[in-house]
Amino acid sequence: MRRWLPAWLALLTAAASLSAGQMNPAGSPVPPRNPGYKVMNTYKIGGDGGWDYLTADAAARRLYISRATHVVVLDLDSGKTVGDIADTPGVHGIALAPELGRGFVSNGREGTVSIFDLKTLATSSKVKVGENPDAILYDPATKRVFTFNGRSQDSTAIDATNGTVLGTIKLDGKPEFAASDGKGGVFVNIEDKSELTAIDPGKLMVKSTWPLAPCESPSGLSIDRKNRRLFVGCENKMMAVVNADTGKVLATPAIGAGVDATTFDDEAGLAFASCGEGVLTVVREDSPDKFSVAENVPTQPGARTLALDSKTHNVFVVTAKFGPPPAATADNPHPRRTILPDSFVVLVVGK
Repeated sequence: MRRWLPAWLALLTAAASLSAGQMNPAGSPVPPRNPGYKVMNTYKIGGDGGWDYLTADAAARRLYISRATHVVVLDLDSGKTVGDIADTPGVHGIALAPELGRGFVSNGREGTVSIFDLKTLATSSKVKVGENPDAILYDPATKRVFTFNGRSQDSTAIDATNGTVLGTIKLDGKPEFAASDGKGGVFVNIEDKSELTAIDPGKLMVKSTWPLAPCESPSGLSIDRKNRRLFVGCENKMMAVVNADTGKVLATPAIGAGVDATTFDDEAGLAFASCGEGVLTVVREDSPDKFSVAENVPTQPGARTLALDSKTHNVFVVTAKFGPPPAATADNPHPRRTILPDSFVVLVVGK
């Protein structure tokens, strides 16, 4: 039998529900319909060279940014440069192992990983890995670091405590970004096959390979560890949301063009995709199986990689201003646009 409430009591009940915050079927708060993100600050960094991935250390309040041959380290709150990690030729990514006091840098042109001290930023050693290491990941469950090597199409596993190479995992194609579930599962996008591969980081073996269709050329990858959902940035302007246990593609919300990174904010229930066309797409996790675009935040052309500060919930993207490309040559038929001197910036996106 239905119980009907008086109109005034029904209104009070609804108001109380709204003030308490809505919950999705998994018991997590439902993010607001329009979160209201915007570029709040711009850190002018300057310097020469391109860039790739960036990594935030929320506890230590540091932001690590790859810059061609070195890593620039900023204070997350002020944007001031606090250090530099030199001699990282062709640097792509930075992985951190805070409990070990160590960081790791993938040096693409050299085929090595630099191991550095998180306090002093001094490099202690270099480890030889596969060809053209791109993404790099620390898996806390196994205390192992994994490089994902584009040219040799494999992954090198390193013991993070002593820096020794433990083995190599052969992959099905060119790996892009990776994510760890923190419980003994590692996932990596296979860019040229539009696949997602699940790895056992303890046994150093591939467990599963899943097709990502209709996603094409996957790049960025992040994870909602609680609900076991993976967020894949796809070249064809969509985010593939994938069940981390079955590999099933659950949703494909639209994102901007030129994505190269994604991240997930556990507390906010929001996924982000940084898109080179100059937008940061924000995707709401309405429930573990339903996702929708909350907003597209204007950033700046070229802002294709990102990092999340889990303390402030701000998102950091980096870019620069561009000039015309140089003349094409036989060796370089499609040259990239030139980067204008000292135009490199960090954009802080928040509410």
